Amino acid sequence: MRRIVKWVVLCVAALLVVMVSVPLLINVDQFKPMLEGELSTALNREVKLGKLKLSLFSGEVTADDLWVAEDQAFGKPVFIQAKSLKVGAEIWPFLMSRKLIVTYVVIDQPEIALVQAPSGDWNFSSLGGKTKRSPQAVQAVQAPGTAPLDLSVKLVKITNGRLKLGRTLGHWKPLVLEQVNLELREFSATTAFPFTLATKVAGGGTIQLNGKAGPINPTDSAMTPVEASLKVAQLDLAGSGMSDFAPDIGGLVSLEGTGSSDGRIMQVSGKLKAEKLKLTKKGTPATRPVEFDFAAQHDLRKHSGTLRRGDIHIGGAPAHLTGTYAEQGESVMLNMTLAGPNMPVPELETLLPALGVVLPAGSRLEGGTASVMLRMEGPADKLVTSGSLAVNDTRLMGFDLPKKMATIEKLAGIKGGPDTEIKTLSASVRVAPDGASAQDMKLLVPSIGDVTGAGTVSPANELDFKMSATVQTAGLLAVVGNTSIPFTVQGTCADP
Repeated sequence: MRRIVKWVVLCVAALLVVMVSVPLLINVDQFKPMLEGELSTALNREVKLGKLKLSLFSGEVTADDLWVAEDQAFGKPVFIQAKSLKVGAEIWPFLMSRKLIVTYVVIDQPEIALVQAPSGDWNFSSLGGKTKRSPQAVQAVQAPGTAPLDLSVKLVKITNGRLKLGRTLGHWKPLVLEQVNLELREFSATTAFPFTLATKVAGGGTIQLNGKAGPINPTDSAMTPVEASLKVAQLDLAGSGMSDFAPDIGGLVSLEGTGSSDGRIMQVSGKLKAEKLKLTKKGTPATRPVEFDFAAQHDLRKHSGTLRRGDIHIGGAPAHLTGTYAEQGESVMLNMTLAGPNMPVPELETLLPALGVVLPAGSRLEGGTASVMLRMEGPADKLVTSGSLAVNDTRLMGFDLPKKMATIEKLAGIKGGPDTEIKTLSASVRVAPDGASAQDMKLLVPSIGDVTGAGTVSPANELDFKMSATVQTAGLLAVVGNTSIPFTVQGTCADP
């Protein structure tokens, strides 16, 4: 029995000596040119690795550095540069038959730049494309006593990376993702494989993406089919640069949605929630979140698409937005229709600050409904909105309109009060960067009568309206009956 134990101990010790000494006897760097060559051929890019290290205990080969060249058409020297590359492999098949069975690949702290040209091509479009073998690969394959690597990967991970998405032309700020953690399982170029992505957005926000991709398009990697679910939390539109096409827009956006792409057209749907939304330069953040339930079709190369469904909810106020958008040069052209029937006015009031609409100081709206039918056309940063507006049965609390019309109040004998009741209001409106205008205005204010007119509001909220009031007279004008009295409205929205 002691002899058996002795031999077992000797065998274990010998095995340990072998496992410790083999990495010292094998110069794993001798395989680096072949590995670089095969990776260069597989990626259709020059690949360089740092010093290689072999660990038999973990079955892992480590490279101190990873460098992948940029597509020459994009003119930048580096596509990926990482602190280290770790490859987990089945060591004995590699040592005995030169067959490399990879169990995992981990790329640590990479800097990755994804760039799109005006043509729609990305700098990763050519990854994996067919090309002539690199000199390193040819030399490795032709070297005496060597055989090509039989490479397969079960798991690919990127940890703590930094990803920048931008354009070769244009003034738009690139989207920068930090602490990028990406995982691909059962990775294959010829079949679909699952993936997960978790990252933080520079400027504010987080993104989680889960789905399947593949098979990889052999002609253009950017056109690989994808199915995914997306979750975005507290994305800062201004801080992240996502609103560069319309720089006056700001707010925090959260989104949950799903999408599928054939590589060119993406079908996407989801629910979006915008908090502290600001829609104009002089606007202030809205006090109530705006929710948006949407379905759209998006062209990935042309950055254009159709919003098939856009249901907006401002509290209990519903509206519907549909239309098209298309990138043209450095602008995004919109052609949208907004329809909002019978929306509660108090709900809409919470959005007025975001639109830069100012009520008279100390006043607020109470009760009633509003209906709009608006057309929005032109560049997103110089949008022109026109259409019709109607308000019914609302009250402007804290604003005495008859008192503002003191002379008419005395002549007509109308009585003022702390609030102004508006039975009906309708107008044709137009809002543009050079200001707003209202035509064919018709108001029925019970304390005064019928009011008509038209006018403008400047970008500084200065008023210039020419109005006419047909008052229900009870004073000095009673002898001439209902009389149309012209008047002007000037001053500012806060103090008309």
